[in-house]
Amino acid sequence: MGRLKSIPPILSPELLFTLASMGHGDQIVLADANFPTSSVCRNGPKEIRADGHGIPELLKAILKLLPLDTYDSHTVTVMQLVSSDVDRIGRPKVWQSYESIINEEEGRSIALNEVERFAFYERAKTAFAVVHTGETALYGNIILTKGIVE
Repeated sequence: MGRLKSIPPILSPELLFTLASMGHGDQIVLADANFPTSSVCRNGPKEIRADGHGIPELLKAILKLLPLDTYDSHTVTVMQLVSSDVDRIGRPKVWQSYESIINEEEGRSIALNEVERFAFYERAKTAFAVVHTGETALYGNIILTKGIVE
């Protein structure tokens, strides 16, 4: 792939095209290594592979180009822990990383919206695309809602 100025090299041509094709309100899922990406994408979203990359590094690169929605109070969504994992895992550490990256890149504080596991899967089926990553952190999945470029 040829290099471009100011484009993070972690973003593949396919992912760049997808981000450019998204409109206001469209959603993109950054899925961890355990996420059933191929099943979710069977009849809906575009499947993009980013195996070997973690979500935090992809998130930081994506947010250099993709504005988050300012009209939706739930512009960033994560998968809520299953009740049996709450005591065992606690709040996933990767979420703090997401919040830090999002707040830095957006220049504003954005809360993570938690959605029940199966509701998250259903929401993912309506996304514009699902990026399957090599992220190994449990509950690493995140949905971003695209805003407008002002």
